[in-house]
Amino acid sequence: MLIGDRAEILVPVGRQELFDSGVLHYYNYGHLYNTSTKIIARTTTQDRMLKSAEYFMAGFFGLEWTNNATLELIIEQEGFNNSLAGYFQCNNSNLAVSEGGTNASVVWENIYLQNATKRLQALSPNFKLNVSDVYNMQTLCPYETVAFGYSAFCDLFTYEEWRSFEYSIDLSFAGNNYFQSPTGRAIGIGYVEEILARLQNHVLTTTGTQANITLDNNTRTFPLNQTLYFDFSHDTNIAAVLTAFGLTQFAQLLPSSGPIPSNQQLIVSHLQPFGARVDIEVISAPQPISATRTVSSNSSYVSGAPTTYIHFIINQRTLPLGVSFPACGNRTDGWCELQTFLKVQNNSLAEAQYDYSCNGYVGILSLLAMLEWIALCKL
Repeated sequence: MLIGDRAEILVPVGRQELFDSGVLHYYNYGHLYNTSTKIIARTTTQDRMLKSAEYFMAGFFGLEWTNNATLELIIEQEGFNNSLAGYFQCNNSNLAVSEGGTNASVVWENIYLQNATKRLQALSPNFKLNVSDVYNMQTLCPYETVAFGYSAFCDLFTYEEWRSFEYSIDLSFAGNNYFQSPTGRAIGIGYVEEILARLQNHVLTTTGTQANITLDNNTRTFPLNQTLYFDFSHDTNIAAVLTAFGLTQFAQLLPSSGPIPSNQQLIVSHLQPFGARVDIEVISAPQPISATRTVSSNSSYVSGAPTTYIHFIINQRTLPLGVSFPACGNRTDGWCELQTFLKVQNNSLAEAQYDYSCNGYVGILSLLAMLEWIALCKL
């Protein structure tokens, strides 16, 4: 289970949302907790990440949560491997080569905010406003709202301008963290490597990623026998993890000049809102389950041996794995047989090209990313 946040400090509404998320997850998964054990949950040393984890755990277990879980704090800074903040050990992710999304967003801002800039300039004759100023005003609306409960900037913009603001965020994530980024897969691949190790019940003894081998090679800090796992990460890191898994339903090319695609799948407010959650369920069934079932009942079973499935849920919505991985089949429940999923993921590390993506020379328009787009367009 991967839970994310997106602010420099955890504001009051953030504390409430993380606590409420913990309560929700207790209702969904509390029955899986083995009361005779004390689990390891992982977060980072960044203050807001630590507090996010603490409020979530308080919601899940109660104020005495330290009796049920130990928080493992992974150092989040330069020079330390950390799969929950994968960009620190990916040099290119902090260079201009990985700012394609920011650049695309600026292009879009200069299109959709032309009228707003003229309108607000007319109301502010003593100030010289440009598009960047107006975009900053728009950005203050959500920031002030979560910090103070209200922002006067919100009413300055039209509905269509707010739709376009949302799209500017989508462009930023698409180019900086998802498939249009030359480092997107690499930033998220360390966490994918850890998930695959858990699913196959082994620690990591070697890695070609930012996974922390000191911690991941020891079952005291990387346990394999828990019925529940909680990891707390950042919104951008979660985006990179989805990319590293190869979930190509979010690989749609978003045009920086518009129009906003009518069938857009990568919408950040749906995928990485504050307190975003990616729940990964492993489900064991006594027999195979019909791929076309519409309800849960004994009639859903088909003949065959016991079968284990994997189910991805993003913010309480099923992520249909068959859309990205045809080998999983077109199942109505969105599940995938676990062994099929593991076979699909066999090449995920190689596809991320971690060392080259993070440390090699990659042009502003990455050849690797472009080749990936060409391949996707032919699917």
